[in-house]
Amino acid sequence: MLLKDFYTVNKLAVANNQATANITINKDHDVFKGHFPGNPVTPGVCMMQIIKELSEQIVEKALFMESSTNVKFMAIINPEKTPDLELTLDISETDEGYKVKNVTKFEDTVALKLSTTFKIK
Repeated sequence: MLLKDFYTVNKLAVANNQATANITINKDHDVFKGHFPGNPVTPGVCMMQIIKELSEQIVEKALFMESSTNVKFMAIINPEKTPDLELTLDISETDEGYKVKNVTKFEDTVALKLSTTFKIK
C-alpha cells in the first residue's frame, strides 16, 4: 500500500472478470490535513492508486499504469461523510497487461468512472 493506513479493504469478491471491493477511507489520515482542513476531499490520484492496488491484488502481479481514459470524477468523496465505498472493476487481459474499467460509488452515488490500461512490471 503506497499510503499506509489510507484505506481498509472490508470485502473483495472476484467472479469471472469482475471484482467488487468494499473499502473504508481513513478519515484521520494525514492526507486530509492538507486536502482540505475542515472540509476533507479524497484526492483523485489516491483513488486511482487504490484502483491500481486492488487490480494488483486481483491479478496477483505488479502493475504499472500505462494510460487512463474516461476519467470522470462525478462526486466529492468526503471521508467524514461517506468513507465507505464500493468499487467495481471489470478486468480483461491484454497482450501486455490488463485493461480495467472501474465504477466507484458511495451509497447510490457514482463518484468515479475510470478506464485504464496497466502493463505488467
